[in-house]
Amino acid sequence: MKRIGTPVILCLLCLLLAVTLGEAFAQSAQSSSYRIGAGDALEISVWKDQSLTREIVVPPDGVITFPLIQEVKVSDLTVAELRDIVTKKISSYVPDANVTVILLRTPSMTASVVGKVNKPGQFPITQETDVMQILAMAGDLNPFAAGGRILILRKENGKDIKIPFDYNEVKKGKSPAEYFPQARRCGRGPLIE
Repeated sequence: MKRIGTPVILCLLCLLLAVTLGEAFAQSAQSSSYRIGAGDALEISVWKDQSLTREIVVPPDGVITFPLIQEVKVSDLTVAELRDIVTKKISSYVPDANVTVILLRTPSMTASVVGKVNKPGQFPITQETDVMQILAMAGDLNPFAAGGRILILRKENGKDIKIPFDYNEVKKGKSPAEYFPQARRCGRGPLIE
């Protein structure tokens, strides 16, 4: 009997907010291409001026406020780019300001897995997490799943993108890198490299 309407659909929506990934990821993210997103917690400080130290959670619109410089759009900036912007804007008030921006928590890095898996839910990821690792976090596919009909959903430039993923082929030995000829990104971080 042919099953209709219930193929496994694993929705990996990396744009959702989730849990802290820890200090090691936060430190590596500062020197990488990690892009700040809604829900991320930042500490911005100006050396030797305690009144210019703030811990800020990025709101959904991606715009934060900071003393003396007012509003700054931070979403999609790297930590280094934000530091440079704050330094430039604050320089007219604090000459030779030594600005530090620290990424404290990155709850915007999650994947949601739904469908025929053993443990559906939201899982914290890093920029290096791939589809197979996310499926492992979800306890693998259950016996009723159609592993050849998985869909990875992500947003790109405001549009929903569907990427087919054949779990059965990868499990047989086909490399995920072969399966996806170019690096695939899910939301804000690479999913398959």
